[in-house]
Formats: sequence, C-alpha cells, structure tokens
Amino acid sequence: MEGNYQNIIDFVSNFGIGEDEILYNLFRETALTQVNNNQMSSDKYQGHLLSLLIKISNSKKILEIGTFAGYSTIYMARTLDDDGKIYTIEKNDEIEWLSKKYFTKAKLEHKIESYIGNALEIIPKIDETFDFIFIDGDKREYLQYYKLCLQKLKKGGLIVADNVLWYGKIFSESDKDNMTKGIKNFIEFIEKDVRIEKIILPIRDGIMIIKKV
Repeated sequence: MEGNYQNIIDFVSNFGIGEDEILYNLFRETALTQVNNNQMSSDKYQGHLLSLLIKISNSKKILEIGTFAGYSTIYMARTLDDDGKIYTIEKNDEIEWLSKKYFTKAKLEHKIESYIGNALEIIPKIDETFDFIFIDGDKREYLQYYKLCLQKLKKGGLIVADNVLWYGKIFSESDKDNMTKGIKNFIEFIEKDVRIEKIILPIRDGIMIIKKV
C-alpha cells in the first residue's frame, strides 16, 4: 500500500466528516482545561462513527458510561429524534461544568439526562431498556459495566466499547496495571460469550462493536 500510515489515518479521519463551531470549541476548551486528561475526549471521527451506528440501528434510547467533556454525548444526542434520550454517567464531578456548558450551547438539554457518580450503582436504578450503549468509563470496571448493560440492552441492540486495544498494553505480559487487567478480562469474557456477535475495529485506540442476539 502506497503512502505512509499517518497519511492514511489523516485521510480516513477527515473523510466525509464535519465538525461545527460548538464541537470544535468544546474539543479546544477540553484540551486547554484538561491538560492531563485531554486524550480522554472523543473526536469527530469517533463521534461520526457512533452517530452512523445509531442511525443504522434506529436507536432511540442510549446509555453512555463516561461523559467526560460531553463531546460524544452531543454527537449522539444530535443524531436522535426529539423523542429520543441519552442517559450519560460521569464519575468525575470536577468536569461536569464543561459538559453542562456545552449541552446548553448545543440546546440539547431536553435529550440528555446526566448523572454524576459510580456507574455500577447508577445503572441498576435507571428504569429503561436501551437500544444503544457506549462504554468509555473506568477501564478497571469494563466487565462489570458489560454484565449490567447486557441485561438492559434490547435484543438486536448494540454496545460500543472504546479503548479495547489500550495503547497496545493488552499484548504485553509485563504490563500488570489494573487498567490493562480490566480491559484484558473484558476482552477474554467477550470472546467466549455466545449471547452476542462482536468485532474489534483497529481505529483510534480500538473500538469493539457488540450486537445482542
């Protein structure tokens, strides 16, 4: 294949994908104010992928684990019709000001239900069946999230899990940190689960798509 890898990534990341002023400013403000964690933000490529999957699956009710600055939340909420709803959970209350600010700017408050706290405690209290679930929270808890989410996902519904390649650490026997262990345990469980269909896309930091059968 001609062309270097970065040229391919740049082309794919921008192909047919736009980013309006609100999302651009949110991405920029996240980078400026969350210096140590700005890599946790979704980007326009991932947002566009989520949006397209939501449209293809005709999803109306969405659960997001890991709001962070709200970039992916806004992308997904915009995809929904006015009768749709996204329930989003963030553990860190110190970044809530940023997501709330841009939910208001985007005029999407009526489509977004925000929670601050431990997703493992909050999920069982949400009385909904979901069409689409995006997992992008604490990597140590991915498997616990999944087990809870599958119970609340309709048949034929989708789960998308981010960061499943975890900077390549999942391939290292010497990497024993709890985040890596969490991702590896999740992948090993998913691989054997006969209740679903699954695939990993080697884009960004690895995105897994799961369909409940």
